Amino acid sequence: MKVKYLNRTCYLLLIGIILYPGIANIAQTRPATNIPANKPPNIIFIITDQLRYDMLGYAGNYKAVTPNIDRLAAQSMNFKNCVSVTPVCAPYRASLITGKYTSSTGMVLNELRINPNQVSIAKVLNGNGYKTGYIGKWHLWSNVPGEHQKPENAAIPPGPYRMGFNGEWKAYNFHHDNFNSVYYTDTQKPLKYEKPYEPEAQFDMAIDYIKGHKSGANPFALFLSVGIPHDPWTKNNVPEKYYNLFKDVKFKLPDSWTDTPDPYMDRNTEKEAWLKEWKVNLPEMMKVYHAMVASLDDNVGRLLKSLDEQGLADNTILVFTTDHGEMFGENGRVYKLTFYESAARVPFLIRWPGHIPAGVQSDVLLNTPDIMPTLLGLAQIAAPKTVEGTDLSHVCLGKAGTEPDYAFLQGMGHTFLWLDGFEWRAVRDKRFTFAKYLRDGSELLFDNQKDPLQKHNLIADPFYADVYKNLRQKMEAKMKVLNDEFKPNSWYRNHWTDGNRNIIASAKGKF
Repeated sequence: MKVKYLNRTCYLLLIGIILYPGIANIAQTRPATNIPANKPPNIIFIITDQLRYDMLGYAGNYKAVTPNIDRLAAQSMNFKNCVSVTPVCAPYRASLITGKYTSSTGMVLNELRINPNQVSIAKVLNGNGYKTGYIGKWHLWSNVPGEHQKPENAAIPPGPYRMGFNGEWKAYNFHHDNFNSVYYTDTQKPLKYEKPYEPEAQFDMAIDYIKGHKSGANPFALFLSVGIPHDPWTKNNVPEKYYNLFKDVKFKLPDSWTDTPDPYMDRNTEKEAWLKEWKVNLPEMMKVYHAMVASLDDNVGRLLKSLDEQGLADNTILVFTTDHGEMFGENGRVYKLTFYESAARVPFLIRWPGHIPAGVQSDVLLNTPDIMPTLLGLAQIAAPKTVEGTDLSHVCLGKAGTEPDYAFLQGMGHTFLWLDGFEWRAVRDKRFTFAKYLRDGSELLFDNQKDPLQKHNLIADPFYADVYKNLRQKMEAKMKVLNDEFKPNSWYRNHWTDGNRNIIASAKGKF
């Protein structure tokens, strides 16, 4: 879909006028289903990678070309206060599939091997009659940084390290080359995709999976983990037709840009390189990023169409979300692994026609550990006792009930290296974010309503003294419950791994 830059405002107006009031008409065009009334709902969980919450049309981004995701938002409940418990790839994924906090999974950074002696959502679903499948990026297997292309690091073998996903498996551990990439099934033989652009091929696989399980006696749960819009943001890493949508669109540095990089950032803090590499190239990177998001939207549209054509939409819980966001120069930072909104806050849309109210924007705080018990609750399955998150299925169904009054976030160190000095903890409620660094004990407090760019640290403002005290007490209480001792990064290496990046323990003891 080609939308010229000058017409983007009109495009958003059309989304609001045409799509949102048209939910009933959309539902009426779906084919009749032959699904037994008592069959549990299917689950499709789409995980994107590094997708900012504000990079979609429905979120107010007038430059975005995302009509299909905007339509999905019109049919879904939108959790506008969803956050990533640890805004980096592997820790998020470990928390997602176990319903536990990062301190309890032991997955404190990337390139660690998860301990398989944990109850996962796939294991629970298997035990309740579901067929489970996984397509795409896994990032919970390799324990050798920088050697991602070697089959022994990229291919996850059948067995316990797949954490219960014992059905269809077309995955890889980690890479972000969107062309000429490979995946693996049950051997270390790399397999080429049938299409050159990996995300398109992965959505093809998901659509084929849906068709193949349409008539099965058992419900299915498919996790589709696509690698976009993660860097590298280069023109040759996205199809040209999507790049051309934005070739004449102007992008600028963010309003909170500073020529001095944040010293608490775990990478890219050398000032000369910050100015030469990031300040100069960020506008072009943002152009590619938007192109990747547009390509993602096309493929989401194809999957939605397939669900309608197969008559499965009404009995399928569909989730669209991401593992973390991207700073893009805001607050002197790039990439992720921070409590700032652009990295920690993530989109989360959940649709189940006839059950989850459509077009509703919820302000309930949804943290990563809450996702597993919430999905199980919607499927009327009891969450295991190992789960540390909160079942918010009643919120999804539009019912009254308790909800968290804050979300607790954990920054355990560097993105992938055993380097000390980058650890933090944070709590976020519906208005404020409070964070503390381990390095020097410095603290930050932001009023996200009055200061959405988080440019003004209110920690020393006496007007906010009670807010500060309250949030600090909540942080300390949660850390005590989790046995989170807030240690330097290298401490986790020495106490929670075997020395070879295999996780053997966590804050809750040995696995």
